Amino acid sequence: MFRLEYKPYTLNFKFIVGTSRGTMKTREVWFLRVWDTSSLGVFGIGEVAPLNGLSADPIDKIPQKLSELIIEIADHKTPTSVPEVYALAKTLAFKFPAIRMGLEMALLDLIQRGIRQWFNSPFLQHKIQIKTNGLVWMGDEIFMRDQIEEKMALGFDCVKLKIGALDFGKELKLVSYLRKISSKIIIRLDANGAFEPEKALNKLNQLSEFNIHSIEQPIQKGQWEAMNELCQSSKIPIALDEELIGIEQDVEKKALLDSIKPAYIILKPSLLGGFMESNQWINCAEDRNIGWWVTSALESNIGLNAITQFVAQYPNSSHQGLGTGALYHNNFASRASLTDLKMTYTETDFDELPFEN
Repeated sequence: MFRLEYKPYTLNFKFIVGTSRGTMKTREVWFLRVWDTSSLGVFGIGEVAPLNGLSADPIDKIPQKLSELIIEIADHKTPTSVPEVYALAKTLAFKFPAIRMGLEMALLDLIQRGIRQWFNSPFLQHKIQIKTNGLVWMGDEIFMRDQIEEKMALGFDCVKLKIGALDFGKELKLVSYLRKISSKIIIRLDANGAFEPEKALNKLNQLSEFNIHSIEQPIQKGQWEAMNELCQSSKIPIALDEELIGIEQDVEKKALLDSIKPAYIILKPSLLGGFMESNQWINCAEDRNIGWWVTSALESNIGLNAITQFVAQYPNSSHQGLGTGALYHNNFASRASLTDLKMTYTETDFDELPFEN
C-alpha cells in the first residue's frame, strides 16, 4: 500500500530578512514522507516550501490539502519511473505548485530507494561543483554595505543585490561602492518588481553605468508590453523571475518568452510547480537562446540539496542562486553544501531528517 505523511516545520532566520514585500523572521515549510508498505525502511522525502506574496498556492489551504493527500494517495499505485512520478504529482496537486514540487521530490527519492539522490550527474561523484552568487539582502544602508564587504572578503566573484526598498539614490551609492571595490566582480540586481513602469528605464540607465550583468524583474509581473519595451531599450539585460509564476502550459510559456524577449529567466522550482515545470521552462528558453539559472525559494537544506542536484544535470556555467543554506538557526545537515563558495556534494552522514526513522 502507498502511504504519505507530512510534518510542518518553522525555519528561524539568523537575521531579519528584507524584501520589497516586507520582512521575515521565520519561514514555514512542510516536509513529506512517502513509502510503500511492502518495502520496509525505504521512504522518500520532499519539501513543500511556498512563499507568502509570491507563490500561486493558496497557502492557508495547504494543511487541508496535505491532509486530503494522505487519503487520496492510497488510491494510487506506487510509481516506478520518472514519468509516472511527474504524472502522479500533477494529478494530485495540480493547483498547488509548492505541494507538487514536494511530491515530485519525495516520489523521486522513493524510486531511488530513499538515498537522497534525486538526480544522477557527475555532481554526485564529486566531479563537478556549482558556482553560486553571494546574496546581499535588503536592509538599511549600513547593513547592506556590511554584507557587501563580507561577500567580497569571502571571495565571491558574483554578487547579487536586492534593491527596491531604499531610496534609489542610496541604492545607486551601494552599487557604486561595490563596483569601486572591484572592477571585475559580476554584479546582479533583483528589483522584485519595485520600479514603476514609467520610471524604470531611467533607473536602469543610471544603474547601467556600473557594468551590471543583469536585473531581475524591474517592474511588477503581468505587464508584458511594458516589460518587452524595457527589454528592448534597457542597457542592462533583463531577467524574468516572478513573471514565470502561475504560467503552467507550454503554449503559455512560449507566448510569454516570445512576447517579452528577456535576456534571462530565473527558475525557482518550488514556485513554478516542481522539476518537470522547470525543465520545460529550460527547454523553451534554450530554444530561444535565452539564458537561465536557478535560485532557491529559501528552502531548508533538504530541498536545497534536491534543487542543486537538479541543476547539476545541465551544462550551465552561470552562477546559481543556491547559497542560502546558512540562513537558518535550525537547518538540517546536507550532503550538498557551500564549500569554497561552490555547491559541493560530500559523503557526510545525512542523519538530520524531520521524521523519526
